[in-house]
Amino acid sequence: MTTRRSLLAGSAAVTAGALLNAPAAHAATVPPRTKPTVVLVHGAFADASGWNGVAERLLRGGYPVIAPANPLRGVSADAAYLADVLATIAGPTVLVGHSYGGMVITNAAGRNPNVRALVYVAAFAPDQGESLIDLQNRSPGTRLTEAALDFRPYGEGLVDAYIKASAFPGVFAGDVPATTARLMWAGQRPADLRALGEPSGTPAWTSIPSWYLAARNDQVLPIAAQRSMAKRAGARVREVGASHVAMISQPAAVADLIKLAAC
Repeated sequence: MTTRRSLLAGSAAVTAGALLNAPAAHAATVPPRTKPTVVLVHGAFADASGWNGVAERLLRGGYPVIAPANPLRGVSADAAYLADVLATIAGPTVLVGHSYGGMVITNAAGRNPNVRALVYVAAFAPDQGESLIDLQNRSPGTRLTEAALDFRPYGEGLVDAYIKASAFPGVFAGDVPATTARLMWAGQRPADLRALGEPSGTPAWTSIPSWYLAARNDQVLPIAAQRSMAKRAGARVREVGASHVAMISQPAAVADLIKLAAC
């Protein structure tokens, strides 16, 4: 009888201990942190497919990714469009802009409190009142001159700009296969001239942390201009030996920088 009572008492003690410890064990189980949605914004003379290599790596890492079509009609209009896209996304976001896409994220991010970080990829990071043309010509070295462009009128007094086939590989995509460059040229999205000359608004990088991937071999946006804008924005900078389309030629480096920004 004594032995049986001892066993029952021991069993009760073990059960009571398990019950007492259960809340503590449950509290120690922390749900995994939700990763922010990465929004990839392309620039002029490009489309969202240029982000495919980056998006693939981010998706594989568990990041939700959206790469919307940038209208390329004007800074304020494009920023308003992106702001509407952001309003449909629940939870934190990281905005990534390439080239003119940097103008757009700079003007859209401040309208949404969920934007956690800005990432510029060989991109324009304007201050208030600056246009793309201002920044592109502030430092010498760009090869994206008027001679490299075709201009096609549309509508009433409106003009779209395209990069000429003869200039596209060397100016825009010097480190991607020739076949890829030809396809990029064929599918390029033109920019309304208003987008290239419209002054920027209040820059979001004054209040949102930023990162910058600078492309040393860029023939569109000179590396000196990239470094200057990144420094002014207080961005964390990484440099790569890439052309203007670093997200295509070096997608791993771009994805890695985005992941740092998303931490």
